Amino acid sequence: MPQELTRDFPNEMKVSNRIRWMILAGFLLLVIALFFISLMVGSSNMPFGESFMALFGQGSDVAVRIVQKIRLPETFAALIAGAGLSIAGLMMQSTLKNPMASPSTLGVSNAAVFGANVSIIGFAGGFLATGNNPQDFAVGANPFATSSIAFIFAATSTLLVLALCSIRSFSSETVVLAGIALGTVWTAATTLLQFFATDVGLSAAIIWTFGDLSRATFTMDYIMLAVVGLSAIVFFLLRWRFNAVAADERVAQTLGVHVRALRFVTLFLASLVTAVVVSYLGVIGFVGIICPHVMRRIVGNNHRFLIPGSLLCGSALLLLSNIVSHLVGGGTALPVGAITALLGGPFFLYLIFARKGAKA
Repeated sequence: MPQELTRDFPNEMKVSNRIRWMILAGFLLLVIALFFISLMVGSSNMPFGESFMALFGQGSDVAVRIVQKIRLPETFAALIAGAGLSIAGLMMQSTLKNPMASPSTLGVSNAAVFGANVSIIGFAGGFLATGNNPQDFAVGANPFATSSIAFIFAATSTLLVLALCSIRSFSSETVVLAGIALGTVWTAATTLLQFFATDVGLSAAIIWTFGDLSRATFTMDYIMLAVVGLSAIVFFLLRWRFNAVAADERVAQTLGVHVRALRFVTLFLASLVTAVVVSYLGVIGFVGIICPHVMRRIVGNNHRFLIPGSLLCGSALLLLSNIVSHLVGGGTALPVGAITALLGGPFFLYLIFARKGAKA
């Protein structure tokens, strides 16, 4: 492996590697703290002590069931999905050299939403099956089938974008434009499908699009962990290549980096991570944009620190959003996707306008 690049990047905060590692350690402690707080907070208003004991199988059967069967998989889902969406956004921004790139850039989320609508409206609660009978819908709806079809369409969208880009040129501009175009097509197709849906099917489809961690199970968590974990390992092993591309693509090529191949592999894995998360949990926006930007400002552009930092920041943001969704829900959990937008949107605007030397 070539020696890791140590070249300074433009506008990078000059801090020592020791301080960067200390910052990452602080984020790790924050994630651990938020993880346990998330386990203690819920719509059942269970006392903190009772929730803590239930985590270890002590207390009433109801308390143990709530904590271990509902809160634990939900909290693990927040931990894994937040990390996955954040690292996907970081890799898209790095390989496309586009600061506004995110998991929605390639239309992956739009395609997953269309796939879920096909499953819910077409086969469970819509014009091809149960009509307007809510009871029949409850019997016919299959969460696994919905997630599977959503994933198939998300993966298909990714392959279409990469195929279109390979036909002409595999530049970052081509990828972004192709992703935006396909995303628009998927959104239009979803609108047409919903237009013909029954009331039950339409409401179920709309509810699915809400980013909802409560639907998570341990099986979903294991699958997401495998995909996110393996992808993160690959990204970290390729970290010096991302540093080279970020510094200068021509320099990267002289160092033996195949930029087009790197871009293909990176976008495919990032889209795969997004497809898995969205197909299971619905649309959770903004994590893939805000977290990489935050970590770039804190630890700089070296992917040796940026990759683990983005993973931790994404987990922290989604865990915090899950906690807030329970605290302000008044007995029910609000859609976590809305919380991430409410938390991330203003902070992202702050990052934009707080830049030194920013001009109107």
